[in-house]
Amino acid sequence: MNATPADCQGAETAGERTGGCLCGRIRFTTRGPAVFPHTCVCRHCQKLGGTPVMWWVGFETVTWTGEGGEPTWYETFEGEAKRGFCPTCGSRLAAIDSDIPEIGINVTALDDTSGPDLVPIHASFPDNAVHWLPSLPETEHSPAG
Repeated sequence: MNATPADCQGAETAGERTGGCLCGRIRFTTRGPAVFPHTCVCRHCQKLGGTPVMWWVGFETVTWTGEGGEPTWYETFEGEAKRGFCPTCGSRLAAIDSDIPEIGINVTALDDTSGPDLVPIHASFPDNAVHWLPSLPETEHSPAG
């Protein structure tokens, strides 16, 4: 997710959200406030997502509820980070980073992405962005709180 605990800010709401993969085999429920919603344009996220930008947010708890169980984890940086995806449809779902207490969720995997606490407050690796994509202004605070 490329956030540090000191950078993490989010809405005050601690509700539940649901989400899952494209085929529906992996489902999840998040609990706790949305923490540090941000975009990432590092080469790793670009290759992982097959897109110029990925949209991440952290949650203190994620429970895997679908028949597919937990995603398949790919260790992207040995001992430091792993990314979760559905082995059936390939949807990118989650991230676990050793230095961040929250579990990162790819916001597009959520059933409802309209919450104001999901609006990105940071853009990681902005120098790597494709030239035609407008940059995200650095706000470092959530529009929701």
